[in-house]
Amino acid sequence: MRNRTLYLFSSAAPPVFDIAHAIEDAQADGWDVCLGLTPTAARWLGDSLDGLAVLTGHPVRWDYELPGRPDPWPKADAVLLAPATFNTINQWALGLTGTFVVGVLAESLGRRIPLVAMPCANSDYVQHPAFERSVETLRAAGATVLYGEGGFLPNQPGTPVVFPWETALRVVTAEAHDPDRGDRADDGRSGRERRGVSVYGYG
Repeated sequence: MRNRTLYLFSSAAPPVFDIAHAIEDAQADGWDVCLGLTPTAARWLGDSLDGLAVLTGHPVRWDYELPGRPDPWPKADAVLLAPATFNTINQWALGLTGTFVVGVLAESLGRRIPLVAMPCANSDYVQHPAFERSVETLRAAGATVLYGEGGFLPNQPGTPVVFPWETALRVVTAEAHDPDRGDRADDGRSGRERRGVSVYGYG
């Protein structure tokens, strides 16, 4: 029996420098982790990419494969986008699939794969009207966005970021085991939300 496969996607925000610890925690929970990065995040982690590939046992990806090439990753059982920057959240909500990470995220919505995102944006960015619209668009499409009380709370510009990795990993594991996930196609909410149980702080 193979381990469940988690696509862990990260964009360029400070918590990405803790990605190795997040991978190890996911592996300890039984996940086979495949790491995907936005181009800027890949540049930030450039000296660590080989080591991260060894840690996961899979190539770290940040660009599309050439047409006709076999997919080097197993199929995903769940997807976690963390940290998700202001830019990545907005691109995903608008369907702007110019990067590998956003392209796979867009496909994953259509395939109804359990999909969790935890934004990471400061309090100035989140005042932009596009951000709230993007979060609501993604939730309505079936993604679990851990933003607000119980998820990520925006930091003041220039202050340290408190990023609850453990919450993101716990929720994606719970989503992968949610027997009601298939019903998301009906109303864009998880089974827990329809039962009135607020496990993410926004229900």
